[in-house]
Amino acid sequence: MSDRVLIAGIGNVFLGDDGFGVETVRALSAHPLPDGVEAVDFGVRGVHLAYQLLDGYDTLLLVDATARGGEPGTLYLIEADGSEDPDGAGPVGTAPGAPVLDGHHMSPDAVLALLGTLCAGTGTTPPRRTLVLGCEPACLEEGIGLSEAVTAAVPEAVRMALDLIRTPAPDETGGLRRELRRTP
Repeated sequence: MSDRVLIAGIGNVFLGDDGFGVETVRALSAHPLPDGVEAVDFGVRGVHLAYQLLDGYDTLLLVDATARGGEPGTLYLIEADGSEDPDGAGPVGTAPGAPVLDGHHMSPDAVLALLGTLCAGTGTTPPRRTLVLGCEPACLEEGIGLSEAVTAAVPEAVRMALDLIRTPAPDETGGLRRELRRTP
């Protein structure tokens, strides 16, 4: 990746494995990041994330628990282009829409829809590229702490994020598959 990159850890630390994104960004903070790369724990503050993206980022990497039916701890890297949905709730993309404005319960697709609306209203541009680094959760019930399988996936997720920010993004003709990587 090059230019300005935002790595956004999202999720609710009070719902078990939903805290994966927050924990991964916390672990990532122990590593030096290249100039232009920010890693931020947004937790459940989806509206804050949407407004921060108005500052102009080329790439957004959302880190979140992502239920796709795999074994708990499975990591997914997904290009969010409007056709993939990491949470199973509808298409992910940056098209303007009418997101539900609940600052503590905004899924990635709602954040991106809000961003599209904000960009349309302000004349700003959304990130050129949006990726989701997700982890299959084992438990999303009330409770603090990640399951064993998801805890074990955090170091690999950090490695994947670091690899992404050190690897140039493909040009317009060298597009990526929708699901870029899946670990067992």
